[in-house]
Amino acid sequence: MPPGPAYAIEVRNPAILSPRYHDILRAHGVAHVYNHWTAMPPLSEQHRKLEGTFTASFTVLRLLTPLGLAYERAVERYAPYNRIVQSQPRMRQETIALVKQARAEGKSSYVLVNNRSEGCSPLTVQALLEALAVPAGSPL
Repeated sequence: MPPGPAYAIEVRNPAILSPRYHDILRAHGVAHVYNHWTAMPPLSEQHRKLEGTFTASFTVLRLLTPLGLAYERAVERYAPYNRIVQSQPRMRQETIALVKQARAEGKSSYVLVNNRSEGCSPLTVQALLEALAVPAGSPL
């Protein structure tokens, strides 16, 4: 890969999460994308499998669907995406913990929130910012 851009890798197969995967990412300064998605382990479990450390100068989290809930079911459950249908307290807590750890280590965090994570991504983002005591529009 050419030097310069920041790279992040998202995997959706939990078997890939291993010390070897961690070491490859770290060697190249590539971030693991922590994803809250139907077939992946919880965010904290992904972090544990990656030795509890970040592999780049930044971290990325994608909050996609509730664990164990297929995309199609999430679409049915959460449409029309104008309110929190079912909050995901563990997802929120683990997101906050990872962002706080990254911040304490001087790393940037990028949190991408899908409407199908809880029903309304702007409201999920607002709740996360409030829990982090970060004014809207400020960098994490």
